[in-house]
Amino acid sequence: MKTYRALAALLTYPTEDLVAAAEEIDNALLTEGLLSVAARRSVGRLLRELRTSDLMELQERYVGLFDRTPSLSLHLFEHVHGDSRDRGPAMVDLIELYRRHGVEIAAHELPDFLPLFLEFLGEVPAEEARTMLADVAPLMAQIQVRLARRGSAYAGVLAALLALAGAAPLAAESAPPPEQEDSLEALDKAWEDREVRFGGGTTETAGACGKAAAMVRRMETLETGASR
Repeated sequence: MKTYRALAALLTYPTEDLVAAAEEIDNALLTEGLLSVAARRSVGRLLRELRTSDLMELQERYVGLFDRTPSLSLHLFEHVHGDSRDRGPAMVDLIELYRRHGVEIAAHELPDFLPLFLEFLGEVPAEEARTMLADVAPLMAQIQVRLARRGSAYAGVLAALLALAGAAPLAAESAPPPEQEDSLEALDKAWEDREVRFGGGTTETAGACGKAAAMVRRMETLETGASR
């Protein structure tokens, strides 16, 4: 599905090619019609920034947000258990799942990178893609509200993804002030209190590794059911 690939592209590092493709991305979102008018409008601000802003400014803004701000990381498993070694097994399982759908990962990419995950969703049937996206909606909602608090146009892309997943954005007051949310104390609390249960995992699977692994198991269950 083009919509997932288009939104994935918008969440990648801005390049000349991405800027040149802004119109094509907009047309793809309109033509496929998966997004509501409101969701397309929420993406429109970033598309306008790509068309009108200086490329270096776009790149600096992206790095400042996603590469230098842990609470905005687009690596989903990082929000589940940080840099714990428990992240590894779930990564391996996710890579294998991608490969079974013909998605190969470049050596420098991590499988839990949100744009890559969206590329993968573009390769599976629509209902499966929506269910898988809903599994990560709690994480996307946290990122979206933090971006919105900063006034970032990227918040609109996350809002559109939440709409596709059938999930509502969080209230702005649910996020701590930007100057506090990346403190060591705030990050420790976020990882400690996180209640994300991908695919409705049980209490036993709600630990750091279990949450990430449950998401992969959910995807594998959907894949098995679709092949019957």
